[in-house]
Amino acid sequence: MSLSKTASILLASAALAAGHGYVSSIDVDGTTYGGYLVDTYYYESDPPELIAWSTTATDDGYVSPTAYDNSSIICHRGSAPAVLSAPVAPGGSVKLTWSTWPDDHHGPVITYMANCNGNCSDVDKTTLEFFKIDAGGLISDATVPGTWASDQLIEDSYSRTVTIPTDIEAGDYVLRHEIIALHGAEDLDGAQNYPQCINLKVTGSGTATPSGTLGTALYKDTDPGIYVDIWNTLSTYIIPGPTLYTAGSTATATSAASTTSATTSAGTTGAATTSSSADAVVTTSAAAETTVVSQTTLATSSRSEPTGQTKPNHPERPAAGGDLPSTSDAVATTTATSSSSSSTTTSGVLSGACSEEGYWYCNGGTAFQRCVNGEWDASQGVAEGTECTSGISETLTISASKRRREVAHMRRHHIRPDLS
Repeated sequence: MSLSKTASILLASAALAAGHGYVSSIDVDGTTYGGYLVDTYYYESDPPELIAWSTTATDDGYVSPTAYDNSSIICHRGSAPAVLSAPVAPGGSVKLTWSTWPDDHHGPVITYMANCNGNCSDVDKTTLEFFKIDAGGLISDATVPGTWASDQLIEDSYSRTVTIPTDIEAGDYVLRHEIIALHGAEDLDGAQNYPQCINLKVTGSGTATPSGTLGTALYKDTDPGIYVDIWNTLSTYIIPGPTLYTAGSTATATSAASTTSATTSAGTTGAATTSSSADAVVTTSAAAETTVVSQTTLATSSRSEPTGQTKPNHPERPAAGGDLPSTSDAVATTTATSSSSSSTTTSGVLSGACSEEGYWYCNGGTAFQRCVNGEWDASQGVAEGTECTSGISETLTISASKRRREVAHMRRHHIRPDLS
């Protein structure tokens, strides 16, 4: 076994032993509340009343993509509503602090809200419709596997602070906060979701009632932001889930395009993603939340090994997804809105103006681009072992390649493939 593979296994095993973590405390407008300490309260006959929902995820495990249509994805496995609610003013802040988080579990951090339309303590979670209020994704990809919102969370003492929209209607809400680990997401069903929920009572005189999406419809296992290879240099990253809601905008269940330009520092342009609601520019002509780098022509880069960090093995998989069916060779279809466009081509990469907003272009099955704000965005390679359907079309279809299907078959039959 190579030194790099040995190091990968040790890193992943250490992360597993340390646990993935959970939200251990919540600061709401300056008042601190305790989180649901699943490794303690689950075993108590009379746990304290909290604003945090309880769960049965005593293994600090995750919800897998094949369970996205299961109620476990809403607020974690076996979750039940909290008894209490924390008051918060429109425009107020909520700081969520995790007990810990493994530094090799890179990925986005996303927060939603859903109106309970009554007391949240007895709400049916399957009826909650969530609108996104905060999202952070890929911050920089200067060094594979990149710097992510999860890395920022670790640097900020395992915490992230979100702002409640200033215009939403007063009432009782569930706030759904989540980290999605992508260290194994180059495999279909390889992403890991860690959702956490708390109850809030929004005060004030706001009137906005953003439309939302059922928790079981937030994601698909083949979404570009879920089924993605972070061990390959990314020019852009599409944050999964519906459109980001900002005060005065319109949240839609079908997801509008929220775009931000990449930041430039010391002459280096990196991929960027929306990190707070104030940063987003929301349009309604496309059908995915995406980020756009400043350059419009970028050749697809080849897969490279990370510098200073090795790709972890995944000994924890398939934990915590429940008794689920085996991974199928699903086909991803991301819906956009218009038709063809005119542009120039350099080595298969489109550049310049495009006339039909939201259309996708697959270059030879290995990379894709999208028409955003009248320009073709940067070319992004598909995950290793996948391929897209070549050409310009209304949908981007990504499916497992022949090699990936062979590997998946071998894994299902407990045959260890030689991937060296």
